[in-house]
Amino acid sequence: MTVVDVEKSRLRAEKLRKLNQLKEEGINPYPYNYARTHQADDLQKLYKDLPAGSETEDVVSVCGRVMNERNSWMFVDLYDQSGKIQLFCHKENLSEEALKRLKLLDKGDFVGATGTVRRTKQGELSIKVTGYEILCKSLQPLPDSWDGFTDVEARYRHRYVDLIMNPSVRETFKKRSIAIRSLREFLDQRGFLEIETPVLQAEAGGADARPFITHHNALDMDLYLRIATELHLKRLIIGGFEKVYDIGRIFRNEGISTKHNPEFTMLELYQAYGDYFELMDFTEEMLLHVVNTVCGTSKISYQGKEIDFKRPWARITMAQAIKNITGVDVDTISDFNSAQEIAKKLGVELKDEDSRGAVINTIFEEKCESTLIQPTFIIDYPVEISPLTKMHREKKGLVERFELFIYGREHANGYSELSDPQDQKQRLEEQAKKREAGNVEAQPLDLDFILAMEYGMPPTMGIGVGLDRLVMLLTDSPSIRDVIAFPTMKPL
Repeated sequence: MTVVDVEKSRLRAEKLRKLNQLKEEGINPYPYNYARTHQADDLQKLYKDLPAGSETEDVVSVCGRVMNERNSWMFVDLYDQSGKIQLFCHKENLSEEALKRLKLLDKGDFVGATGTVRRTKQGELSIKVTGYEILCKSLQPLPDSWDGFTDVEARYRHRYVDLIMNPSVRETFKKRSIAIRSLREFLDQRGFLEIETPVLQAEAGGADARPFITHHNALDMDLYLRIATELHLKRLIIGGFEKVYDIGRIFRNEGISTKHNPEFTMLELYQAYGDYFELMDFTEEMLLHVVNTVCGTSKISYQGKEIDFKRPWARITMAQAIKNITGVDVDTISDFNSAQEIAKKLGVELKDEDSRGAVINTIFEEKCESTLIQPTFIIDYPVEISPLTKMHREKKGLVERFELFIYGREHANGYSELSDPQDQKQRLEEQAKKREAGNVEAQPLDLDFILAMEYGMPPTMGIGVGLDRLVMLLTDSPSIRDVIAFPTMKPL
């Protein structure tokens, strides 16, 4: 055992001793409830004008976690979800037995306290305690307040300790909640319906990604965790809904990085009778609303860069973006072999690319993505990498698709959705061939989806927005694990 482990073991043993003493004295250290009258922040607001050195006769009851004590438990810092309130425990107001029992408390314990409101001469709002209850005796010692809880791996693995020790982490998840709530409000106010789609699917379609596989015992069949909600939401459009969305967990059996987690949260929405031009306008309005709601301004600072969400945002074709950075006009590339040669000259390493369009997309990813700091729509993608998208109405070999990039990362993917069932079947058949040839990310041929499309789908616009990456921006978080409460971790 390390020195740290030995000390933790000693501290835990001392906590157990105190726990047993409480039980011997007839105290239940794990009661069922507590009648609180105010949270800490309520009191700070109610008594913000109470002068230093003043006392009231107002009796309140508060509860929370003990984080610090001073002067042999005369002063106790109590924290609840809203903030801190100080407890003043003095012999004038507490019995000798109650004062003695304070010594059985530790940092990390939960306590409920009743007393009158006062403000110390130093200006600290406090509760002059007349009675208290132990609400939970903690058994694990918390990290030292001075050194803090800063080990990144430990923070992700033991998020509960991270939340206790680092108030900024709690703020991150509060902002995440506000962001997702503001999205729902924005969409609901515009007539969208939120409809849940299945997580377990017979075919995992709607994106190019490797799925997780599980098995249903009663049906004796393999099922896939969804990699997108697209195909089921489109079925709803076919069924007669005109505006639908789903906010939920997506599962992709891919690598882990500062930008990727195997499970993440996605907003997907679909609206009948719109195209990708209208969708870009809608996306600007929607995300600007979220940024203003969470941050109070259209300008944010992310990792030292100022990012402005003020409309309108730049719109650049993929071909023009590549030409701007590399000088290469990809429109002149005629076939797969030529594309490979250009990539090689540019120093772009290719892996599983199997078409001209896939190579061009890789060139863009390697050479251009990192340069896109301000919100930018990259539009007009090769058809080979966009099997669910309408052909471009003017440009041969391209589709009406955009991806939104901010700070060099993709944040959204939107289309004029393909509505021709025969074209859709042919494209998915081509994907299925790639899948049979060993491309585990190629999409399967979902015949039920093709059948649904043959009943008729109106012109439709659709988009997927990665909400974890959006929250990263709004909270200035460098890693996706910072904004997922319980990120995927390899067992110790």
